[in-house]
Order: sequence, then C-alpha cells, then structure tokens
Amino acid sequence: MIRQRVVLAAAAGVTSALLLTACGGSGDSSSDTDSGAAAASSAPESSAPADSGEGDADSMGMATTAMLMTKEMEGMGTFVTDEKGMTLYRYEMDQASPSKSMCTGDCAKTWMPVMAQDSVKAMGVEQSLVGSVDRSDGMKQLTLAGRPLYRYMGDAKAGEMKGQAKDSKWYAVTPAGEKAAMSSGGSGSSGDTSGGSGSSDEMEGMPGMS
Repeated sequence: MIRQRVVLAAAAGVTSALLLTACGGSGDSSSDTDSGAAAASSAPESSAPADSGEGDADSMGMATTAMLMTKEMEGMGTFVTDEKGMTLYRYEMDQASPSKSMCTGDCAKTWMPVMAQDSVKAMGVEQSLVGSVDRSDGMKQLTLAGRPLYRYMGDAKAGEMKGQAKDSKWYAVTPAGEKAAMSSGGSGSSGDTSGGSGSSDEMEGMPGMS
C-alpha cells in the first residue's frame, strides 16, 4: 500500500508539472500574439508613390521636339519641322525681342507650343538661333530667332501645313525665323523663283488653304 501511494503521488506530481507547462506555453503564445498585433498597428501604412505632378506635355496641349529640321516644298521654299516632319509655325502677335508668347488658353489648344527640351539639335538651322522663353503658364517654349514655335492641331501627318497663313497671323517658319513664302520674297529661300512674289493664287493652291 505504501509503495502504491508513492507511485500515485509521483504520477500526480508529473501531471501537475505538465499542466503548468501547458498553461505557461499558452500564456507565452498569447503574449507573442499580442505583441505582434501591437507591432503591426504601430507600423506605418504603406502607400503608393506620390504623383510627381509632372504631366505629359502632349496630354497638356503642348508639343515637344528634340530636333529642328528643314523641308523644302515647291512654291513655299524652305521651312522648319520637328524630328517627325511636322510643320512648325510662328505667330505674328508674338514678340521676338524680347521673346514673348501671346498664344495662351484656348489658343494654345489649337496651336500647341513646342516645349523646349534640355538639348535640341538643329539640322539645316543655325544652332545659335535656337533658344527658349518662359511662358506665362510656367512652361518653357522653344524659340527660333526669338520667335516662339508652335505645331498646328489641324496637321495630321508629316509635310502638312494646313495652318499656313491661317487668320493672316500664322505662318510656317523658315530656318531664319521668318515667315515662309513671304510676299516680299524674304523667306530666305533662293530656289523659290517661280511666283517669287508669293501671290495669293499660289497660296490658295497649297494644302489646307482656303
């Protein structure tokens, strides 16, 4: 009997120890869970990168170009295009010295100001004539001989110049920054000998002219 009591007491002690260990483990697990939840709540929430606010120039009604090139057309002489062959224009209401663009608001939606890039290459155009001007909307516009440059929304493909002489204020620009096909013959083109006066009949024959 005495030996049985000793065995039972020992078994009861082992059982108690196991119960205490289990309870302790459960408590630690709960503690770990609580501390993990606290750490998660204190960690800063991740967020998507903030928008830099710099919209694409074309989507904002602007145009961009990294190169100025020249194109020659019979009856029009030589005029300036961008690297895609799109005709570039000058606006007679603008100022050349000092440079100033007068085309803003709705005007700039139809006549897209050509935005100045960090580096603009010139082919057939004197590099020293290429410059830029700060617009009233905060953008920097490309200039040629002081004249702000534009693209016309009506020109859908390279070589078109539907904006030529539009409202008698918009003209394709020559490599010297002058008006293309000027009636005074000052377009800077030496090959435009036929109809050198730039008559209105010739102008009406050009694409997009009315």
